[in-house]
Formats: sequence, C-alpha cells, structure tokens
Amino acid sequence: MATPQNLIIIISDEHNPKVMGCAGHPFISTPNLDALAARGTRFSQAITPSPICVPARAALATGQDLHRMGCYYDNGDPYDGGVRSWHHALRDAGHEVVSIGKLHFRGQPGDDHGFSREVIPMHIVDGKGDLLSLIRDETSPPRGGAAKMSKMAGPGESDYTRYDRDITALAQVWLREQAPKQDRPWCLFVSLVCPHFPLTAPPEHYYRYLDAPLPKLYAKEDRPQHPFIADYARIVPYDAAVKDRETLQRMMAGYYGLVSFMDEQVGKIMACVEDCGLTGNTRVLYTSDHGDHVGARGLWGKSTMYEESVGVPMILAGAGVPVGQVVATPVSLTDVYATALDALGVAEPPPAGSGSMIGIANGEDAGRQCFSEYHAAGSTQAAFMLRDGRYKYVRYATYPAQLFDLDADPEELRDVADDAGYAGIRARLEQQLLGILDPARQDQIVKARQAGILEANGGRDAVLARGDLPYSPPPGVKPSWS
Repeated sequence: MATPQNLIIIISDEHNPKVMGCAGHPFISTPNLDALAARGTRFSQAITPSPICVPARAALATGQDLHRMGCYYDNGDPYDGGVRSWHHALRDAGHEVVSIGKLHFRGQPGDDHGFSREVIPMHIVDGKGDLLSLIRDETSPPRGGAAKMSKMAGPGESDYTRYDRDITALAQVWLREQAPKQDRPWCLFVSLVCPHFPLTAPPEHYYRYLDAPLPKLYAKEDRPQHPFIADYARIVPYDAAVKDRETLQRMMAGYYGLVSFMDEQVGKIMACVEDCGLTGNTRVLYTSDHGDHVGARGLWGKSTMYEESVGVPMILAGAGVPVGQVVATPVSLTDVYATALDALGVAEPPPAGSGSMIGIANGEDAGRQCFSEYHAAGSTQAAFMLRDGRYKYVRYATYPAQLFDLDADPEELRDVADDAGYAGIRARLEQQLLGILDPARQDQIVKARQAGILEANGGRDAVLARGDLPYSPPPGVKPSWS
C-alpha cells in the first residue's frame, strides 16, 4: 500500500487521448498537462468502460464494468448511489471527499452518491437524462440536436466555459480555505466539462487552430464501411451538417481550443496546489470520461470503440509514482476506485478487477486486460471491446467483429479480423471475451432493461415528444434541447 496522502482527481469531459502535447500531438498546446506528465506517469493505453458520459461516470464511481452491475447502461440510466462507490469508501473511512463540478448522476432528493459534499454539481436533466438513447432499433430517428455541433462552433464563451471557470475558481477556494482544516488525507474531485461540445471556445484559444489539418480518413471514400459505424452516423448525424471546409475548420478549432482552455484550468488548479504548499503531500490524477473523434473517419462525439473515442488520457503524479514514465499496461476508469483507496491508505478491498495505478505504474499486473461496452445512443446493437496488450478485439451482437494491432497500426487504419495471419490471435481473444459474457445475450438483457425504463416514462411516443437533449445544462441554466 502507498504512503497515505491527499488526492486530487481532475476529470474533463470528452478529451481525445491523442490530443495532448505529451501524447505526441503535432500542434495542440497543453503545457499544464504536459508538465503533470513530466513529473509523473502517463498511461498510454487507458480506456473508458463505456464511451459515453453517464455509463462511464457510473463505472468510474463504482470500479465495476456495466454488465457486472446490471445497470447504468446509457444516458437515461444514471448512477443513483445504489452501488458502493470509492466516494462512499473514503467517506466511511473518515476522509473528506468533496466533488466540485459535473457528476452526471441521477441527483434526486435522497440519493447518496458518497461524497462529503457536492459543490455546484451538474446532474442529468430531471433525474431522467437522455431518454431518446433508450430507443435502439432500426427505426431509431436521427438526433435533431446533432446540427448544433456545427452551428455553435466558433469563438466566444458558452454555458460550459463559464461553468468550468466557476469550477476552477471554487477548487482554488477549497484548497485555500478548507484543505488546511483537514486532519486526515482528503480527496478533491474536480470535474470539468470541457472540451465537450458546444464547440464554442474562448477566442485566445480558438484562433490558434483555424488552420488545423483535415482529420484522418475524413474523405467519404476513405471512411470505413462497418454496420455499427453506419448506424451511429445515421442516428447521430453530426457530420451531415458539415457543408463546407469552413464549417469543418470551425468545428476543429472549437474542439482544439476547448482542450487548451481546459488545460488552462488545470494549470490554475496546479498553481494553487503549489502556492498552498501542497505539492509534496498531494497526488494528482488527470483523466477524462471518454474521448471524441474530432472528425476522424467522418465521426464526431464518442460512442465507438476507436481509440479516439474509447481511449482516455490518464496521468498520475506524486509520491511513489515514477517520474517521466509512459506505461503501456492497459488501465481503465474502473481502476480509479483502487487507486483512490490506495492513495489515501484505506484498507477496504476494491471491486474485483480494479487495480491501483500507483502499483501498475511501478510494474505490477503488467499482463492485465481491460474491457469496454456500449449500449447507448446511435447503436442498434451492443459493442464490446477487449484490450489485451497490443491487440484490440471488438465484438458485436451480430455485426462482424473487428481486430486491430495497435503496435503495427496505432491509427487503426486496417482491420485485421479477417487476416489469416491473425486467425490464432482472433480465436484466442474471442474465447477470452466469451469468458466475460455472451455478446448477443447481453445485448438482449440490456435492451429489456431499456424497454422497461422507456415504458416507465410513457413509452416511445412520449419520449419522442419530450425531444432531443444535445447536452446537459449546468446548474442554474434553463434546459433547452428542442
């Protein structure tokens, strides 16, 4: 077990793990994340348990994959505190564990998410969230709110950038006023919402990226032809609203500008940690709930098993963590549970499969695998992903499987599932994945749960009448998703 110290977890929303200077990105400016990586360990093969907000955050909280819990599968099935979280564990052990910012839990009266205090939390709308994501068949209507992705891209401020400024300010206030009052190691969970769309970025960040190069495989003739990807592109038609090169450049500049804006907020928090004399006794973990395609393959948002979407940044710095190291051992957001307990010295066993990244950074559990699954918006059937070293195996309920050799092909330009030279690897990974679950059966189980939630909310027609929900409003902002 590590030496007990304070822990700050900074989580952003929708940060493509490739879009960091320390990850080798050719032009993005992320000096503060780069500095954090330079004094700690960056995990280059980190993934989300599900590439969409609500399920990812539920799995991060509980340290468990969705199929193990049997719930929290989509953005209309939120975490309600019913499964024990690492927040509960730290609080029960007598530690202060405070959240500032976005949580995306149910957030209804009586819900106990496990934090000592939640400061300006963003939860899902009305405790119900995105009910349209429960409609997952061939008749699923295209999401009307998708057009806002392009329309709102440009320079300026949005509800989300203003919210992140408030989160950052309150994190600094807590560090200066409340941290000195604690007599035991504490945990501060700072949850920023950028670079999640709307793609409205402060001008000082937006304009530096207006000449960004085209995304990979953006030309229509170059895009992969796979039925799962076709489903997503039809139901969540972000790219259909990209009518010209100028719109594409605005969207990319908006996303990259928001990444640099988010990095600026991280820098303010880290400067406060240094100014308060907390650097020597405080570990810092940075991650995100999932990634974003940023136009690669003609896709925007998340929801697929490509690295831009299912991958997440993961950086850990502080006592007992090797400095300036990059670790290729697969890790997941579910590992935050064991890491938090280890960092604060709580002896409670974490859920099975959740491993401390302090130990992993020091070479423990080098042969581990990680798993992700998707059952939400834009999918008519489930997707499951197994990460095993250099290989990524993606299995669907009935659609053709995919296999990528990430050492030979880090940009996932070639699916080798049908390559005879990889037949033995595919067979091995298929058996390992089947040892976790039956894809077709799990797809049926989830859809049955979703049908029940849909019925409890008045059925398909009532949910369609409620309308689209492009993104959740921050506290105090009136929802608008028509």
